Amino acid sequence: MTDILDDLAWRGLIAQSTDIDALRASLAKGPITAYCGFDPTAPSLHVGNLVPLFTLARIQQAGHRAIGLVGGATGLIGDPGGRNTERALNPVELVAEWVEKIRVQVSRFLDLTDEARGVMVSNLDWTAGLSAIDFLRDVGKHFPVNRMLSREAVSARLAGEGLSYTEFSYQILQSNDYLELYRRYGCTLQLGGSDQWGNITAGVDFIRRVEGAHVHALTVPLITKADGTKFGKTAGGSVWLNPEMTSPYAFYQFWLNADDRDVVKFLKIFSFRSKEEIEELEKSVAERPFAREAQRALAVEFTTMLHGADQVVAVQTAAKALFGQGALQELDAATLGAALSEVPRVQVPELGASFVDLMADSGLVASKSEARRAIKEGGAYLNNEKVTDEGYIPTGDDLIAGRYLVLRRGKKSIGGVEVG
Repeated sequence: MTDILDDLAWRGLIAQSTDIDALRASLAKGPITAYCGFDPTAPSLHVGNLVPLFTLARIQQAGHRAIGLVGGATGLIGDPGGRNTERALNPVELVAEWVEKIRVQVSRFLDLTDEARGVMVSNLDWTAGLSAIDFLRDVGKHFPVNRMLSREAVSARLAGEGLSYTEFSYQILQSNDYLELYRRYGCTLQLGGSDQWGNITAGVDFIRRVEGAHVHALTVPLITKADGTKFGKTAGGSVWLNPEMTSPYAFYQFWLNADDRDVVKFLKIFSFRSKEEIEELEKSVAERPFAREAQRALAVEFTTMLHGADQVVAVQTAAKALFGQGALQELDAATLGAALSEVPRVQVPELGASFVDLMADSGLVASKSEARRAIKEGGAYLNNEKVTDEGYIPTGDDLIAGRYLVLRRGKKSIGGVEVG
């Protein structure tokens, strides 16, 4: 077994542990079973959810068994942590649909070819048949209310708008998950974000009370960005794994545009490259930041992992074509549309406006006079063709994929028009 804890520490992935030395000793004795849970609160995971998932995958790659848990039961309840008000309960059918989508996403990052290596489970499997009486007698009696009330997320809610018994019970349900996985699979390590520390340690204590066994908890830190903005957010919202919510183009560009101050940290967390490879890329950031080698390496690896190598090629081809280094007409409509959604653009019901008007309306330039000046200076392009006529009105023959126009000012400023 490799010393996975040293690797996790180097990558900055250890926030809290119940007993790091005891965990190290357990890992050294032979394969253990670890799990991490993901609630279906949306039809997709976002990149922030991947910090503990990548950590679980690393533990699996070090020779241990991984369990990916989707909260088919807890997703019906909602964790009070991180919220100021009661969570709206989603319909049962909708949660079940989201469970399957998230199950597929989690499965992409784990080796599930052999149950001895990894499994996927839903906590609805053992919670659905649990009666209220059994829950209160066999589970609830092991949870001191004073300890539950002391949890930061609970006390914060009680000091504000209050907390229902439904959300208050979430901690008990999550603790019961750990007990069930301990009994069914011999699971002795639960992973999660640092905001889950109270829930996870409650499970550790529950297993000690019921089984007299010593199990472990390990949390990963909240990821922050050097510029102070929230990690995993763009102007358009969260960065999702679902390509219908965040296109492969936008996903690739998110990592390609990573700040030089952040990219090495992101490589350590979201890449399976070795320490030596990452340190070599770190040198590149320091010595040749203009080359953006580290950002490109991360974008290619992560996008390939999630969306496939074909999508990476499509994204790179589109990016080059937008800046005059390829044929725009050869791009598929979905990729081009996704690319243009990331730049200043305007949607019009039909053609008829002049090129000057479209440049201004898209936001590519601040005014029509600025658009005319760009044309006079030879720096205005329609579909990578220079425009010299200030009165030019694009026609249907100019449309790419029957609906798009690509506008460009100079070498780097791109705008778009969508018709229809």
